[in-house]
Amino acid sequence: MRTHVDQFLRQLRAARGASEHTLRAYSGDLDEFLRFMQAQEVADAASLTPRTLRDFLGYLDDRKLARTSIQRKMSSVRSLLRYLLREGVIESDPSTGLRQRRRSRPLPSVLSEKEIGALLDAPDSSRARGRRDRAILELLYSAGTRVSETVGLDVGDVDLERGIARVLGKGGKERLAAIGSHATAALATYLTDPERPKAKESDADALFLNQRGGRLTTRSLERIVERYVNEAGILRHATPHTLRHSFATHLLDRGADLRSVQELLGHAHLVTTQIYTHVSIERLREIYEKAHPRAAAKVERSRP
Repeated sequence: MRTHVDQFLRQLRAARGASEHTLRAYSGDLDEFLRFMQAQEVADAASLTPRTLRDFLGYLDDRKLARTSIQRKMSSVRSLLRYLLREGVIESDPSTGLRQRRRSRPLPSVLSEKEIGALLDAPDSSRARGRRDRAILELLYSAGTRVSETVGLDVGDVDLERGIARVLGKGGKERLAAIGSHATAALATYLTDPERPKAKESDADALFLNQRGGRLTTRSLERIVERYVNEAGILRHATPHTLRHSFATHLLDRGADLRSVQELLGHAHLVTTQIYTHVSIERLREIYEKAHPRAAAKVERSRP
């Protein structure tokens, strides 16, 4: 079974262009499933039954994991089983008909425009690291890029004159992301900085470099955001993806249409973007009162 899992992960990397983050998640989930199979004395893939899958789901429930974690782990196992079915390793999918409790999709965490302003102003621009970090934060919020997309950018991917960046998204799909004036200015300052580290030969094209001249990693970028969230005095948890959520929500709040936001985010399906339509009730009320012919005007009641 270990061999089948390794082959499945290689297929994910080669055929689907899965990111390292995605591969690590699949690998961890499937390692846990293999350990469960071993504990249950399920010898191989052919010995898997619907009962095995129900027991695994019960095991995950007993661990009091978050519903999102259980959903992800079961999705990883289902993907493996579909692969085994295609390869002829198993004759039927034992997860067919397995039902999980439906979960409500949580609304994304979003920073206010004031909090975003404080976050972007937090880096010390008198220092080289601060100038780099300001460029990173401005780009995350201006373009709505994912962590992996941001650290994967090369210098040649960014056209500051036109205000666009060529981004390699999920599944190896390429898109053009818009970069606003504040972000282009911060990037121009960073790229022309005489104190910018000299890139290693292996990372000569990388846009964002660490202090040793290597390409910045996703974990390093996450720590950078965490640091400035604290320095800005933001009293709630926020990650690089929070800036992406804020990017999409603020666009919609200011009147951008959903299809345009979908393109800017690089979402394959509009339904994924619709989670960002949770605008404030005050804004909805304002739109309603401006648009509805019988909403804004006050009606004088005649006395009896």
